[in-house]
Amino acid sequence: MKTTKSAELYAKAQQHLVGGVNSPVRAFKSVGGSPIFIEKGLGSKIYDVDGNEYIDFVQAYGPMILGHRAPAVESALEETLKVGYAFGATTELEIQLAEIVCDAFPHMDKVRFVNSGTEAVFSALRLARAYTGKDKIIKFSGCYHGHADSLLVAAGSGVATFSLPDSKGVPADAVKNTIIAEYNNLESVKALVEAFPNDIAAMIIEPIAGNMGVVLPEPAFIEGIQKLARENNILIIVDEVMTGFRSKFGGAQDLIGLKADITTFGKIIGGGFPVGAYGARDEIMQKVSPLGDMYQAGTLSGNPMSMSAGLATLKELKKQNPYAQFEKNAAFLEETFYQAAKKHGVDIQVNRFGSMLTPFFTAEKVTNFKTAQQADTQKFKTFFWAMMEKGVFLPPSQFESWFLSSAMTQEDLQKVATAIDYALQQVANS
Repeated sequence: MKTTKSAELYAKAQQHLVGGVNSPVRAFKSVGGSPIFIEKGLGSKIYDVDGNEYIDFVQAYGPMILGHRAPAVESALEETLKVGYAFGATTELEIQLAEIVCDAFPHMDKVRFVNSGTEAVFSALRLARAYTGKDKIIKFSGCYHGHADSLLVAAGSGVATFSLPDSKGVPADAVKNTIIAEYNNLESVKALVEAFPNDIAAMIIEPIAGNMGVVLPEPAFIEGIQKLARENNILIIVDEVMTGFRSKFGGAQDLIGLKADITTFGKIIGGGFPVGAYGARDEIMQKVSPLGDMYQAGTLSGNPMSMSAGLATLKELKKQNPYAQFEKNAAFLEETFYQAAKKHGVDIQVNRFGSMLTPFFTAEKVTNFKTAQQADTQKFKTFFWAMMEKGVFLPPSQFESWFLSSAMTQEDLQKVATAIDYALQQVANS
């Protein structure tokens, strides 16, 4: 696999971009080697500057659920470009996207658009504190909710990739009101509620964890945290930045029986453009300025390009309804993994939900951050580069989700299956 031009661009990028990238995982530090530089994408595939073609399972870390350059999205963006793309005033596109998002989440009456998932989450925390008058937030280890100071604790994915427990530059005071429980461990949540009976404003949770790799919640855990929240006047913030509209036309919370008080969004609702959002029932959203006394604002919030791309993406998703096919395709990949792993004598655990999956290089079931960290990252490194060699682009970290798109064909999946068999053989021989 030729990567000469990518290597040249990476060297050049490091002169003026920190580490040569604008998000750490793109530097490929956990898998070694130089990162590839992308020239274009089309449908299920991306193409690097050296002319290599890859079936894309990164999907910009989730937003490109329709694949790259989806015709419906491109057409909408072309129309928006003709009339302008930033005004500092409200447009009808914002209303239209808000309607379709709220309609897909029955518990949610109103939504506020922002510019990123991180912004959505820290706004949701502020709202929970304003509404309850309490300060502490329960966060689950391994769940990542953006890089806001108060949540960059036991944060999974990017932090796990670099084997860092947290980030320098985060003052102790910034995290003193963030208390950590273990995902799928109800007793750890009970202990925190008992320790701080009148101080907890909210617990924030990914309905399907995706930033320690894909980890599914156990039904008793979901039932238990909701009971604790109701009994102790604790709000539940469900972070659907990754999962919103990915497993159904709506939220993963509906599929696991989890009812949110506040929901956060990002990724898919922007169709590949910067976006975030948070929403709740009227009673809670009345606290948000200009109606209430919780201030939050943004120069480019609700910008027409993000609204246009998001609206077109959701309309096309509703039209295509690809969710049954996602389930079928993900099941095929899971079975492919287990057959190839057995053939080559490689320990593997595949966790999946809808169009998200992660193969963990471990013999043990992965149910939380602690068990995820037992995965063999050296084996993943070998696997990653073998898949790249065969034209399959994966997230360059053991602790990330793969994403399927509706643009993937059966021919693509057969090629991926062949690549998996080859890559696991390389792992076995390493």
